[in-house]
Amino acid sequence: MKRDTSITVVPGGGVCSARGFRAGATAAGIKYEGRDDLALLVSDVRCVAAGVFTRNVVKSAAVQVSHSHLMNGTAQAVIANSGCANACTGAQGIADAEAMCSLAGKPLGLTTDDVLVASTGVVGTFIPMERVEAAIHSLRLSRDGGDKFASAIMTTDTVRKEAAVTAKVGDRSFTIGAAAKGSGMIHPNMGTLLVFITTDAAVESAYLCDCLRRVVDRTLNMVSIDGDTSPSDTTVILANGASGLDVFTAQNGALFEHALDEVCREIAISIASDGEGAGKLIEIRVTGARSLTDARVVARTISTSPLVKTAVHGADPNWGRVACAVGRSDAAVEPDRMTILMNDVQVMLDGVPVCFDEDLLRASLEESPTLIEVDLGIGGYEATAWGCDLTKDYVTINASYTT
Repeated sequence: MKRDTSITVVPGGGVCSARGFRAGATAAGIKYEGRDDLALLVSDVRCVAAGVFTRNVVKSAAVQVSHSHLMNGTAQAVIANSGCANACTGAQGIADAEAMCSLAGKPLGLTTDDVLVASTGVVGTFIPMERVEAAIHSLRLSRDGGDKFASAIMTTDTVRKEAAVTAKVGDRSFTIGAAAKGSGMIHPNMGTLLVFITTDAAVESAYLCDCLRRVVDRTLNMVSIDGDTSPSDTTVILANGASGLDVFTAQNGALFEHALDEVCREIAISIASDGEGAGKLIEIRVTGARSLTDARVVARTISTSPLVKTAVHGADPNWGRVACAVGRSDAAVEPDRMTILMNDVQVMLDGVPVCFDEDLLRASLEESPTLIEVDLGIGGYEATAWGCDLTKDYVTINASYTT
């Protein structure tokens, strides 16, 4: 999507950049001692809300509860925790997720259905509700609490994931902000890690749902770290209308969608850059595909290839691994029309290798990011995906995740 010049990045922006939102976090001792792991995000007024969730058949209790609470298209708060995914926990997990919503909403005068819930961490463990109940009373909300919120939802993340933009509409403006977490078990499929988006724009409910799905499909759903999809994947957006602008609809919402795309693209890149054990960001651009689906499939197949990921890690200019990933993607491919570049170095043209400076390419692959470009040469569709290299540290982190 072409960048709109009326959209500007908010330096240091995040989930509280939009008008009318407050956030905070506290330490509940759910898994991590001495660090914030329980976070709350609240709008001053009820919001039009939408969400997308994991397509994993194994769905966390939080996903099931939030999906239910969003059926009326509104919400006013989100309670989130790290350290426990509350997944594979049966009826007790559902009850605990509902209780978290009730505990968060009661002091704010909100009903349980006004609150969404998200949980991330180890699968198959129960939320220690007595700790949550004790800690939730110590939550303090503020207009500058976005950083605390973003830090509290981290698990194996090494950095906070936050972004915000402001868009001008005449002499007025609206803002979209976001906070996210994600480092491993990431291969979204209509579900997108944990991403919380806020906006002070007023947005018509049906349009907000459609817009969110489109943007997620081309940004957050194009990130892969390891090919695994979490049962907790949740992306929600809250629109409170505090900007005072006219309501965005399908007829006048192009600027809103552009701004949402900017925020989600920044979050997607930050997640891919911080993959578990990652040393290098990989960006894959596919052009010349016969369909949009084919373009996305090819890009995501390359991004998940262990051989491509390890080659990038080792700065090995083994472009044949890219060609083979394209060939097994199940997309329409005519090998003798395919062209491949790595870090702007052409390595294949119309299906055959070309001479290139291997030392130069190898040196460029030592740096991050690595750019892989594939032109299929058979159509007019394109897509971009993001991933990271595969390192020994990834194995180390996941070989001892619960011990």
